[in-house]
Amino acid sequence: MSTAASAPSVRQAPRWARKSTIVLATTILALAVFGATTQTWIEVRLDPAGASNSDLHVQGSKAATAVTALAVVALAGGLAASIAGKIARWIIAVLITMSAAGIVLAAVTVILDPLGAAQGSIAAATGVSGGQADAAVTAFPVVAIVAGCLLAVCAIVLPLAGRHWTSRTKYDAAARVKKSGSEPVDEIDSWDSLSRGEDPT
Repeated sequence: MSTAASAPSVRQAPRWARKSTIVLATTILALAVFGATTQTWIEVRLDPAGASNSDLHVQGSKAATAVTALAVVALAGGLAASIAGKIARWIIAVLITMSAAGIVLAAVTVILDPLGAAQGSIAAATGVSGGQADAAVTAFPVVAIVAGCLLAVCAIVLPLAGRHWTSRTKYDAAARVKKSGSEPVDEIDSWDSLSRGEDPT
């Protein structure tokens, strides 16, 4: 019997459930939200009597300050998922879901009340709060909403996809290799086995 025939077959995870797919998608979406906050979310035309410059561009980081922080949390969670265990992945999924909900809620608030979201920037530019102004929303809050919704989808899929992730760490893989006897473990793995009270020989 050949070696290839005697080797145990390894079930490959579906494409949607691959660790690289989930982590990459979460990372890209979190970066998309973060990038959106650096762009103009609100175009404000100020009262000409209130300032010499009648145009004001309000960035997303100022219109919805929480979105930037929530995007960073989602990004960190997506990266941490690549090395997390089963229970940790559930915790990370909850954190990403909460971050996504916060992103969507904050962006929707800006769309519903752009003038209110821009009041801080208007006051900083004119020295007057509550003045008359016209505010229009750009497309970037919508980008944040779409990316936030997709982040929530990634968070829901994460624990399900994690069931197909057979090797979480180098030591897990080494333990399976040692058990199958296909190749020897290295010195680091031997020390790890000794620390667990096992005889690597």
